[in-house]
Amino acid sequence: MQEFVPLTDQGRRFREDFLIRLGDVDAGGLLRLDGVARLLQDVATDDWVDTGVASSDTWVVRRTTIRVVDGARWPRYLDRVTLTTWCGGVGAAWAERRTNLECDGQGQLEAAALWVPVDPSGSPVRLRESFFAVYGDAVHARKVSARIDRAEVPDGAQRRAWPLRTADVDVVGHVNNAAVWQALSEVVAPPLRSVSLTHHSSIERTDEVILASAPGLFWLIVDGSVKVSAQYSLS
Repeated sequence: MQEFVPLTDQGRRFREDFLIRLGDVDAGGLLRLDGVARLLQDVATDDWVDTGVASSDTWVVRRTTIRVVDGARWPRYLDRVTLTTWCGGVGAAWAERRTNLECDGQGQLEAAALWVPVDPSGSPVRLRESFFAVYGDAVHARKVSARIDRAEVPDGAQRRAWPLRTADVDVVGHVNNAAVWQALSEVVAPPLRSVSLTHHSSIERTDEVILASAPGLFWLIVDGSVKVSAQYSLS
């Protein structure tokens, strides 16, 4: 089970406001899952840029878990939301980014994401000293596991093709995290109680992707290999 560490007074935190716009909501006006992913991605990027650290490394997400705050409603069109993000812990070559999403001072969503720095060749690298200089020694207090469990697709899962688009590929050369959440949005719509999505390996532009699903479960498969898996529970 994913642990959601609370925000403390130690270490760096970054806060930013966003307006939920038309392109990120479904027909009912609720923020889509890929819209949540974009907000998390954007505040993470803005936080890193705000640090002023000069680096050729790029951060890629391996796993993201999102849950609804008890009693909260799901974000919707034209909500002005505040995202607060901070480092929840580290490993040798990865870091956990915690993010809380609030509207009108009330918590709505909480997210915990495992991020890995990669160099320009796409190879993972150890956390740099500049990272610790910014986020502080407090992050050493909690060690985070980067273990990714193997995903198995049952024979009874429903399968269909999921065609890729040129717009799905990002600057790293892989299908972007938010685009993958769009695939999950084909299977389940908000509101949810919780959802966790794992990238087992990257999806390339030329891949022929199969989308598989079963109640509460989701997979993206390329040549018989699971590239992405997710599990979710409804409200």
